[in-house]
Amino acid sequence: MNEPITLDHLRRMPMGDVAALDPVTLAGLQDQANVALERAKSIKDLLDGVLSRRYADRAAMLRQEIGKDFGSIRFDDGDVQVVADLPKRPVWDQKRLGEIAERIRRAGEDPAEYVETTYKVAERKFTAWPQNIREAFEAARTLKAGKPTFKLSVAEREAVA
Repeated sequence: MNEPITLDHLRRMPMGDVAALDPVTLAGLQDQANVALERAKSIKDLLDGVLSRRYADRAAMLRQEIGKDFGSIRFDDGDVQVVADLPKRPVWDQKRLGEIAERIRRAGEDPAEYVETTYKVAERKFTAWPQNIREAFEAARTLKAGKPTFKLSVAEREAVA
C-alpha cells in the first residue's frame, strides 16, 4: 500500500505529477493546505497581538512626540530595529459625498472628476486638490487607523579586526 501524499511531498513533486493525482488525493491535499493555512494565520494573529502589546504604547508615544499620526516610525529595542507602521484609512460619509457630487453636477462639472461612483475619494487625489475643494469635502471625511504592523530586523554587528 502506498504512503499518503503530504504537503511536504507535494512541495518536491513536479506540477505535472501533482495534476495527475486522483481527485480524492487532491481533495485531501487541499484540506491539508487549508488546515495548515488556518494554523499559520492563527499563529500570525497571536504573534501580531504580542508585538502590538509590546510596542504599541511606545510607538504611540513616539508618534505623539514627533507629531506624526500615521505612517512608519522606527525605533530600537536592543539589537532589533522596530518599524511600527500605522496606515491611514480614510472613511467617507456616503450621504454627504452624494450631496457634494450633486452640487458639482448642478454647477455644470462632472462629479467623476472628484469622487468615484462608490462615493469614495482616493486619498492621493484628496491631498492633491486645491484647499477650497478639500474644504468642501472635509465634512464627509473621517480618518481611522488601519491595523498596526511591526517589522523586526536584527542589527548586523560590525566585524572587529
